[in-house]
Amino acid sequence: MTDTTRIDKWCWAARFFKTRSLATEAIERGRVKLNGERTKPAHSVKPGDLLAIDNGATEWQVQVVGIADKRGSAAIAATLYNETEDSVQRRAASAEQHRLFREPSSQLKGRPTKRDRRLLDRSSE
Repeated sequence: MTDTTRIDKWCWAARFFKTRSLATEAIERGRVKLNGERTKPAHSVKPGDLLAIDNGATEWQVQVVGIADKRGSAAIAATLYNETEDSVQRRAASAEQHRLFREPSSQLKGRPTKRDRRLLDRSSE
C-alpha cells in the first residue's frame, strides 16, 4: 500500500461520498478543503493531513490516519480517519437541533397543494 493517494479517491474510499464523481465535483466546488485550503481532485493526501468535508448533508473535520484508494466496507473506511472533537460536537448539536425543530416543508413531496400552502402560511405567522 502506498503512503499517498488522490484526494478524490480517498474521500470516496472513506465513504464521505457515494461515487468518486460526486467527490471530484465537491472538491472542485471547494466543499473539501485540505489543511484549510481549496485543492484540486488530483492533489495527494497523506496521513496527518486535515480535511474539512461538506458532503451536503453534514460537515466533517477529520485527520487522515490511513490511505486507501479502493472502496471497502464501512468498518475499514472508519479506520482511515479520526474526526476532530470540535467536529463531533458540532454534528451532535446539529442533530439535536434537527430532532427538536423539523422543517415544515420537509414532509412535502413535490409542489404544495392549496391546503399545504395554507398550513405553511399559518405556521409561519
